[in-house]
Amino acid sequence: MALLLPSRPTAPTPAPTTPRRPRRTPGELNRLRAAVLGANDGVVSVAATVLGVAGAAPQGRTLVLAGIAVLVAGALSMAAGEYVSVSSQRDAERAAAAGTGAAGTVGAGAGAGAGAAPADEELTDPWHAALASGAAFTVGGLVPLLAVLAPAGGARLPVTVLAVLAALVLTGVLSARFGGAPVGRAVLRNAVGGGLAMAVTFAVGVLVGSTGLVA
Repeated sequence: MALLLPSRPTAPTPAPTTPRRPRRTPGELNRLRAAVLGANDGVVSVAATVLGVAGAAPQGRTLVLAGIAVLVAGALSMAAGEYVSVSSQRDAERAAAAGTGAAGTVGAGAGAGAGAAPADEELTDPWHAALASGAAFTVGGLVPLLAVLAPAGGARLPVTVLAVLAALVLTGVLSARFGGAPVGRAVLRNAVGGGLAMAVTFAVGVLVGSTGLVA
């Protein structure tokens, strides 16, 4: 007669866990924001300027000079503006931390340790944001500038528009990934906004060119 051995209870299978995305520090988020926005601004600003000039004076040399001028000026302006903006934010963070620390010291005593002022590494760095914004603007602005240089004749403007739209789609995807937002909405917003900017500036250039103000 066979002996029936009691079966051992099986351990429950652990539920699969989804990997969590690493949390980024405020400084990293600020640099990412500055880089994505700088690249997007570089693409739109240089493309809109080049197309606006093309509407009035479509000579290749004029387009290149206008593109280089707005590329340099825009990169420096973005970097300076980002530095001023983030510096003001950094000063506000320090002032808020100092006020919280003073209130905590009065309420709980000096030994409570509450409301200590954050270290500089925990605050946003204006230099990092300025460099990220200026460099990203330059990289983004090179897309329409190189597209204008590549072809000749009537293909110059269509190639530039297609290259700019492709770059705007890319920056829309990157901004959505970094911000955790829907990709389709960000891409549509970028493409529509950039397309409108190019269309309006080109129309203004054509209007100015038709008035005879530009020789």
